[in-house]
Amino acid sequence: MSIVVIGNAGQLSFELVRILGEDTICLGPEDTDITNESVLSETLSKLAPSVIINAAAYTAVDKAEEDFDLCHAINATAVENLAKYCKQSGAFLVHVSTDYVFNGHKGSPYLTDDTIEPQGVYGKTKADGEKALLNLLPNSSCLIRTAWVYSSHGNNFVKTMLRLMADKPQLSVIDDQIGTPTWAKGLAEVCVSAAQNKTQGVYHWTDEGVASWYDFALAIQELGIEKGLLSSAIPVLPIPSSQYPTGWLRRSASFPECDRRTAFAPHPCAARSGHETIAPPATAPPAHWPARYGH
Repeated sequence: MSIVVIGNAGQLSFELVRILGEDTICLGPEDTDITNESVLSETLSKLAPSVIINAAAYTAVDKAEEDFDLCHAINATAVENLAKYCKQSGAFLVHVSTDYVFNGHKGSPYLTDDTIEPQGVYGKTKADGEKALLNLLPNSSCLIRTAWVYSSHGNNFVKTMLRLMADKPQLSVIDDQIGTPTWAKGLAEVCVSAAQNKTQGVYHWTDEGVASWYDFALAIQELGIEKGLLSSAIPVLPIPSSQYPTGWLRRSASFPECDRRTAFAPHPCAARSGHETIAPPATAPPAHWPARYGH
């Protein structure tokens, strides 16, 4: 089986390479243009993959409000281009999406067949990408929605908190947005399993448990001190979302009801299509993430 990963700079692609091997082909912006159908098709035709894992995404949630064209090109147009190539070539496509495609108002865990109603540009472009995928490749694709991804690589809330906790005398962190922090390695394992088994359908995947950003920050500090990553604790204060300036209306979030039954592998809280649930919509952490080729 020949697997090609789209994206080479994010947390997910980093973990995918660790699982699949250092010789894994990961295509970044220096290798092809995923937003250009002909260029992408030419690149992939030379590689002739049997499976493609799309780990590329524009993830700067707040910045997306002022950067629609690029955000849509990476999150929607590129997905459509990949789906078109797979339809023509017979390749299977694993695509990673987000809880942002929901509106966050449900008040209970979201199922895979719940109504899509994104509230911001990022969510809308990811929803457009999902629509293109499911329209073009309904029987040869796996759509995996996830949330609050972190790892030892790339930009994420954990690394941001560790850096700020080492530099600042005090932090204020949002406490009224709830979600499910998800380790990128576990998500990568699910993507690989879906690729190897060509698992078709729409799925939700997060780690088990729920937390606010404030809860998450406290846990990061506690473990950071325990593991020697931080020398001492600083005050961490809870604040409402209204005190964090942003360019769009942020949403409160419901929380997932984790189920230990899995669709892919023995890992807590994978959701089978139509049955289990995902971490619900949650807004970005209190930092501006850079746009990049990868989750």
